[in-house]
Amino acid sequence: MTASETDELLVRRFQDGSSDAFETLVQRHGARVYNLCLRILGDAEEAADASQDTFLAVLRKLSSFRGDAAFTTWLHRVAVNACYDSLRKKRRRPMLQLAADEGDERPEPSLPSPDHAEGVVFSVDVAQALAKVPEEFRVVLVLADVQDLPYEEIAAVLEIPVGTVKSRVFRGRAALGKALGVTEGEPSGASRTSEEEA
Repeated sequence: MTASETDELLVRRFQDGSSDAFETLVQRHGARVYNLCLRILGDAEEAADASQDTFLAVLRKLSSFRGDAAFTTWLHRVAVNACYDSLRKKRRRPMLQLAADEGDERPEPSLPSPDHAEGVVFSVDVAQALAKVPEEFRVVLVLADVQDLPYEEIAAVLEIPVGTVKSRVFRGRAALGKALGVTEGEPSGASRTSEEEA
């Protein structure tokens, strides 16, 4: 097995019974999945749990993966769904439990290693502001501005029209700017960078 093997070839090898092909996929995409979950959830421990849930779901479903979409598109969809599940569980937790958790020291997750998203300057202020953005906008912002996915791929991941993706990115950037205290007409660094790259 070499690093030059495509994801699609690794998927086929896994479907033919190769367990090391799955391990290679996890090593190749583990950091990116963790970073996606971290940006959406805003909590290292929850991101590590969502990443683990993502790869457990991938392990269960990979044998029936037909390749209608690229493996990475499908993987992003599974990861986003794991994040949505985590956010739903969080909303159902009693407030007493939330208050008790705030005093706990959380262990550092052992998963992440840097990926492209780590190259983005992601200050504590931006992370806190992103957590204030409604989740439907936060998810598309993370996929577009942190993960650098094209709008067409985001549409495939979220199973929504490209026009909806564009609208959510626009509204998400506006909400993020407001959360950061950026006044109208004064572009934030994040939105300026994305517009230059688009």
